[in-house]
Amino acid sequence: MSDSSASAIPDLEGGPYDIEFFFDPGCPFAWQTSVWIRRVIELRGIEVGWRFISLKFINEANDLPPGMRDAQDRGLRFHRICAAARAELGNDAVGRLYQAFGERFWYSASEGDLLERFVAATGRVDPDEIVKDLDLPAHLLDAADDDSWDAPIRAESDEAFRRTGEGVGTPIITYDPPTGNSLFGPVISSVPDDRTALAFYDALRVFADFPAFSELKRSHRAPLDLPLFADPASCPVIPGPRNGDRRP
Repeated sequence: MSDSSASAIPDLEGGPYDIEFFFDPGCPFAWQTSVWIRRVIELRGIEVGWRFISLKFINEANDLPPGMRDAQDRGLRFHRICAAARAELGNDAVGRLYQAFGERFWYSASEGDLLERFVAATGRVDPDEIVKDLDLPAHLLDAADDDSWDAPIRAESDEAFRRTGEGVGTPIITYDPPTGNSLFGPVISSVPDDRTALAFYDALRVFADFPAFSELKRSHRAPLDLPLFADPASCPVIPGPRNGDRRP
């Protein structure tokens, strides 16, 4: 059951939102879930607030390969751009930036093992190009090197785990924020068709709206349906959050 006490972070402007979606741009599971939730937005008209959860911060105590550490550093730099965009332009700008990042990151096939592909994808994404293509102010790029934006990113990362409890990964979704139930997931390997997308959302709302519900889980899962992970043997297991859970 989620901690429904008062939120430790400010409300997002533009609310109320039906859900708050905590994401890290470098998490494939968060991305796949976000593609599904964007389709629900289009079909059902739900309102989504985009929140930050940083793999860089939640993995600080973990021993990661240098390439993965560098990828998470780049993810934090992009989070800072998103934080600056939200402060200046609002929630929608964050959603647009996240979508543009993911569409460049996950849909290009790469050579090598999983880590090599992941690092190559990180290097391919150019924040300058994203900001320009979205016609956003160029000065937002200055935030990438400004660690003053780390405070709200860290605060939202901490808040995500306060709401769910420790031992989970990303994505985290809060239903009827800030005091509604918060759950890790759903973790999906592919995006459902439109009918299933809506039925899936409605089913999740039944679980989320029951305050005593906490978990359904299985470890077996289909390979991620993303070109970056085209080899079925490469379904990712990326070092996870604070308790060593093997999910990003």
